[in-house]
Amino acid sequence: MANKLDAFFSALADPTRRAVIERLITGPAAVSELHEAHDMALPSFLKHLGKLESAGMIRSEKIGRVRMLHIEAAPIAEAEGWLKQQRHLWEGRLDRLSALAEQIEKESDDG
Repeated sequence: MANKLDAFFSALADPTRRAVIERLITGPAAVSELHEAHDMALPSFLKHLGKLESAGMIRSEKIGRVRMLHIEAAPIAEAEGWLKQQRHLWEGRLDRLSALAEQIEKESDDG
């Protein structure tokens, strides 16, 4: 799972790729439509799409002469599950740290 998470977060590290994901959340889109929103050469844009596809975040489908892109929910769900685990872990640590700080403050007031 670590490799999947690495690929997921690496893919999201770029604002162009995040913008593509945000757009695809609303529904499938043609490569040409997605490319229009970005001021870069098509080969450079295709590299971004390749990174998203290799991370499993999108899939492409050729319909006639048009390549349509679709979002894939599974990697997003996996990352969300990992983030929830991390949040739970850190909330527990922060709760214990807060309790310790309160105990130290109480002992300091009593002393």
